Amino acid sequence: MKLSLHTLPEVPLEAEVISPDKLQGLSESEVAALSIYHGNRKVPLGEFFTVSGTVDSSDGLVEIEGDLSRVKLLGYAMSTGRLVIVGDVGAHLGANMSGGEISLDGNAGDWVGREMSGGRIVITGNAGHMVGSAVRGSSVGVQGGEIIIHGNALNEVGNGMRRGLIAIGGDAYDFAGANMLAGTIVVLGKLGMRPGAGMKRGSIISMQKTELLPTFTYNSTIQPDFIRFYLFHLRKMGLSVSDESINGSYERWSGDSLELNKGEILMYTG
Repeated sequence: MKLSLHTLPEVPLEAEVISPDKLQGLSESEVAALSIYHGNRKVPLGEFFTVSGTVDSSDGLVEIEGDLSRVKLLGYAMSTGRLVIVGDVGAHLGANMSGGEISLDGNAGDWVGREMSGGRIVITGNAGHMVGSAVRGSSVGVQGGEIIIHGNALNEVGNGMRRGLIAIGGDAYDFAGANMLAGTIVVLGKLGMRPGAGMKRGSIISMQKTELLPTFTYNSTIQPDFIRFYLFHLRKMGLSVSDESINGSYERWSGDSLELNKGEILMYTG
């Protein structure tokens, strides 16, 4: 099935119905009649999208194209299939996702993969704030799956993360891994200020040294096998990973001592 945006929304469009498992078995006319919200007004999906084809049960593929920067909640609660998007998208891409794969050729807004529990999101461009994070008022962020961003991500990557993998090919801004409970964050570019603030467990891996909070203490310099495993995987996913970083040494810093002090930040030393 292919969805093409034919009319730019004037205000954000909430389109959580656009997900392979929700569109499975529906005809073009049935999909076009599905309700979405344009601001506070309920409208049929066909008012903004041209629909062609059906979702094949063998691969569950749905393709979307257009300027989707004002379209929110694409792939919401997705559990199976493939969502392939060409163009920039709005906030909450893949929110509460539990399975399947989202591939975005473009940039994404805030809250990519918030509170997801499974599946994979791959973004060729940049992402906004709160990638893989808990919503405000909750302590539970990503609980599984993978988020791989080839470009940069803004503040609070993986806030409240419990398990899974978040990889940033470019820079991650401030407070990456804040309040982490478990899981792994890999940043191949620059790591911003105060990473790991309030983290209890989990691993943050950085290819560049950065100033840490005083509640982190140097532990040792190591060459851990699990980092090699992750970096080989990310190279296969198309990120630029050098042989030096795969085979190099890493300073291990333990923290946050204001919490359990069982988290770690590993910084490549060359």
